[in-house]
Amino acid sequence: RVQELQKDKTVIIISHRFSTVRNADKILVLNEGAIIEEGSHETLMKMKGLYAELFNIQAKGYR
Repeated sequence: RVQELQKDKTVIIISHRFSTVRNADKILVLNEGAIIEEGSHETLMKMKGLYAELFNIQAKGYR
């Protein structure tokens, strides 16, 4: 449903659920109010930074 609503629009989503933001064109990772990482899901996973660490922790809960 969200994908239908966001077509040809800029949408800002704030979420702690990675499944919510995983398909976004650009993801911003904030830590203490500062942007520390930015990119697509694939890019952020390759960076192996905070996003990837938290994604993997959350994913373990679904296995």
